[in-house]
Amino acid sequence: MHAIELEHVTKAFGRTVAVDGLNLEVPKGCVYGFIGPNGSGKTTTLRMIMRILVPDRGDIRVLGAPMDGATADGIGYMPEERGLYSRMKVRDLLRFYGRLKAGRDLRRDVDRWLERLELGTWGGKKIETLSKGMSQKVQFIATVVSRPEIVILDEPFTGLDPVNAEAIKDAILELRDQGTTVVFSTHDMGVAERMCDFIFMIFKGKKVLDGTLSQIQEQYGSDTIRIRCPEGAEALAGLPGIDKVTDFGQMQELRMTSSCDPHDVLTTVVSRTRVQSFEITRPSLHDIFLRIAGPAAREVNRA
Repeated sequence: MHAIELEHVTKAFGRTVAVDGLNLEVPKGCVYGFIGPNGSGKTTTLRMIMRILVPDRGDIRVLGAPMDGATADGIGYMPEERGLYSRMKVRDLLRFYGRLKAGRDLRRDVDRWLERLELGTWGGKKIETLSKGMSQKVQFIATVVSRPEIVILDEPFTGLDPVNAEAIKDAILELRDQGTTVVFSTHDMGVAERMCDFIFMIFKGKKVLDGTLSQIQEQYGSDTIRIRCPEGAEALAGLPGIDKVTDFGQMQELRMTSSCDPHDVLTTVVSRTRVQSFEITRPSLHDIFLRIAGPAAREVNRA
């Protein structure tokens, strides 16, 4: 049984089709990443899974059954729009949310999570006194404290500094290791690459990618060269067999055409400059994202 299943799900707002005939299966006990540009349908899909929105057509099953009140109690949901009762004290608010979901006092779980995310000394403070990062960690605790079987997080890393982002990342992986299914949306392709067991990309309401990172990269083959040289992108201009050069400052990515011989590329570059590193590899998720939804892809689609 999958944790979440969507079959031919469609949702429109007026004449705008936000989600178009979506089929999706989220395995139990995994970290499942939703990616896609703004307005692609990520949040609409998550809200339909939660029954905040009702699909126009199609079926959604959670833990093998249609969503109802009892099923909803088994899901922890953190929306992109954060919202906490600002005048409540942190510990009181978390115990309140715990009772709403679990029907019992979760004092020990609340205290454990506060210590886990380094908020133990803030339990008696009002929400309004917290920084943005602290508030976001409190909202995360409110989502997971009742030990739901499924956790859905909409952009959980937005606005977090590296230290707090690392704490949330570790907590998500800990939940996964305990058997919880974690679904989260993100605009950070690096986070999706490093954390997700499966990655799903939606673009203009349709599924365009779905699988492990390795499966997704296999669709594109090893058509990418990563290179470092003192002159950077300037030394790589006009290389034969290269379709595109992406400059990352200290490193450049070259996308090869189907007929390109990477050895010829290396020979040409060595004749121009000293090569510090040269790697033939699969495209990154960032590059795949741009191939599907970036400006160059949009220009091709218009043509």
